[in-house]
Amino acid sequence: MKGPAIFLAQFMGDEAPFNSLESVCKYMSDLGYIGVQIPTWDPRCVDLKKLAESKDYADEIKGIVQSTGMEITELSSHLFGQLVAVHPAYDSMFDGFAAPEVRKNPKARTEWAVEQMMLNAKASKNLGLNAHATFSGALLWPYMYPWPQSPAGLVEMGFEELAKRWKPILNEFDRNGVDVCYELHPGEDLHDGVTFERFLEATGNHKRVNINYDPSHFVLQQMDYIQFIDFYHEYIKMYHVKDAEFNMSGKSGVYAGYQSWVDRPGRFRSLGDGQVDFMAISSKLASYDYEGWAVLEWECCLKHPEDGAAEGAPFIADHIIRKTERAFDDFADTGIDEATNRKALGI
Repeated sequence: MKGPAIFLAQFMGDEAPFNSLESVCKYMSDLGYIGVQIPTWDPRCVDLKKLAESKDYADEIKGIVQSTGMEITELSSHLFGQLVAVHPAYDSMFDGFAAPEVRKNPKARTEWAVEQMMLNAKASKNLGLNAHATFSGALLWPYMYPWPQSPAGLVEMGFEELAKRWKPILNEFDRNGVDVCYELHPGEDLHDGVTFERFLEATGNHKRVNINYDPSHFVLQQMDYIQFIDFYHEYIKMYHVKDAEFNMSGKSGVYAGYQSWVDRPGRFRSLGDGQVDFMAISSKLASYDYEGWAVLEWECCLKHPEDGAAEGAPFIADHIIRKTERAFDDFADTGIDEATNRKALGI
């Protein structure tokens, strides 16, 4: 596992040092981070179209990051991925993610989002990256709870349509040698292991369909986030290190009663302030030889982001396990040969 790294999306702003890629990378480097995940929808970080079309510009961006002692871990296209599939109930709320010229035009917005995803595939290749973070979007989320009873075939049709929209994108990422790592997130059609499996099957088990593992979303859904790794470790190509807690309540549960983040039973916290067992995660990932980055995604309903960032780098560093290359009891190895082993077994 490599790290510590940090996702920039929650930190970019209009004031220094968060208003340019170079200054924010320098800030994060000074805190102890060695990697940075870049949101491609934020022009303060990169020009996505230019990044996809110009290797020289890609080298320039790499140079800016490397000049601060950092390297680029992955690109992120969460907001573009969200717009690949939007249920009409969310049209107005998600329109703000899109370019002004395609707002209030769902068909044009979807086509635009697909184009942005295609650019992300090329941009990732130009930067020499092999994994990419995104959202799946959602057509079925309004029907998440089975009341009223869903019509027969509705769920299957929803995943078929989602896969139909994503297949050309997945094929483009495949041509560029990049895995698409979906963050399994409530509000997306891909939000747990079962929905990931449904989508994977609908794509014909496309080899570029993978997972950005984020345990915080599983805490909020009351899932076993450690066993999840046993089930899906071969698909986990990215890791968002994010903490969360679920405080049992007699008033509300996982649906949270439309409350604000501070008052919800399940809420995101800064690293070390929540309930996620990160050492157990590190041990499990190490047992499956996870070789990707550990990337802090800071979200907390209480703590200031700058404090969360400052605490995050040493926290991640302390939880990275360098896997041993030899057994702890090798000192007692007798080097006994096959004949001796056969004698010991009486065979």
